[in-house]
Amino acid sequence: MRTQLKRFIDQMEENSIAIIPAAHEQTRSYDTEFKFRQDSDFWYLTGFPEPDAIAVIDPQNKKSPYTLYVRPRDLEMETWFGRREGVDGAVKNYKANKAFSIDKFAADLPKLLDGHDKLYYRFSVDRGLDTQILDYLSGQRFRRLKTAYPPHTIIDPTIILGEMRLHKTSEEAAMMQTAATIAADAHILAMKKVKPGMNEGQVEAMMEAFMKDKGANGVAYNSIIGGGANATILHYVENNMPLKDGDLILIDAGAEYKGYASDITRTFPVNGKFTPAQREVYDVVLDVQLKCIDYTKTGNTVKGRQEYSIELLTEGMVKLGLLKGKTKDLIKKKAYMKYYMHGVGHYLGLDVHDAGRYFTDQAAKNSRRFAPGMVLTVEPGIYVPPDDKSAPAKYRGIGIRIEDDVLVTEDGNRNLTAKVTKDPDEIEALMNGRKR
Repeated sequence: MRTQLKRFIDQMEENSIAIIPAAHEQTRSYDTEFKFRQDSDFWYLTGFPEPDAIAVIDPQNKKSPYTLYVRPRDLEMETWFGRREGVDGAVKNYKANKAFSIDKFAADLPKLLDGHDKLYYRFSVDRGLDTQILDYLSGQRFRRLKTAYPPHTIIDPTIILGEMRLHKTSEEAAMMQTAATIAADAHILAMKKVKPGMNEGQVEAMMEAFMKDKGANGVAYNSIIGGGANATILHYVENNMPLKDGDLILIDAGAEYKGYASDITRTFPVNGKFTPAQREVYDVVLDVQLKCIDYTKTGNTVKGRQEYSIELLTEGMVKLGLLKGKTKDLIKKKAYMKYYMHGVGHYLGLDVHDAGRYFTDQAAKNSRRFAPGMVLTVEPGIYVPPDDKSAPAKYRGIGIRIEDDVLVTEDGNRNLTAKVTKDPDEIEALMNGRKR
């Protein structure tokens, strides 16, 4: 049994059962599907890679606390769509105590749930399974509960799983370091190869091919390759425009390795040389990023870090002439949001925006403190729209974001993505084939 599954069982309430579904394949168009990606919670607990499976976790069943319902072996289907583990493989290779064909789950559901006080289940993730469970519970109510004892309480398991996934084990941290290193090397490659006249899409293809060649499952999210003013669009993914001499390119791209994500952003000049104006904005963002990385350590808070980034960036915007006034007044009026409109970072793990709460109370007053095992991005930015006539002309159309992945440790933190330089002089030297 996987360590994560044991830890989850230890936190389940007495006389409870959990039903955790895998993801299903999703239609892309007509009779073609998107490449399958497993549900993160299901993957975290089971490691089982196939769609249309269900994990049943029943701690009071001492002989078989962990059962998998999976697609059966089927020669014809496997000829067309690939091999399946089947019932035997689920037990042998994925340590299920028992396994059955998914076709049997609906008939087994009443006996699985009967006699348990609590059910751990996520509604609105698998609509078909929602219906099965609700039909069972409704049926028992109509029978006035005379002959069955269904669960009387339903608990969302993501409350437990979110907290578990938030604090990475050493094994998870090692996989995240691999994902980070692969992506860092891809960014280094881009710095070496980008030149005027290339297309954003060529850069995307080059980086993504490199990441897969180095062992990544693929990208962790849709890559953002924004040249020139496209860098001021936060989630620009068209990636189809030519790169112009004199412009910057913002690349936000990460690799996925064994389900774990990396998330890196670097901004650099297409021709290998920052203009004075580009360097002025870049230096402000880099200074803020370095200070926010230092802040990301045990004891400090998520909210405190965001406020710190706002204060530093607002001061930088005043220095650049993007904003005018006193920093405290500008922050109160949220004037900074014209050029910095997102958070300074997010949790990272099996999902790019990973599980876990940012506040410890419902009123969102008590911000969570950083603790060892957390992995977060640090990604301040300044984005000056090309048509912003209130900004100095030399800064219009400049978008800069710098992002690293930081693991919080007992004595500080470790930058998982430090391999790819962000020092502007080092970037220029790398792009021009010089050593610095």
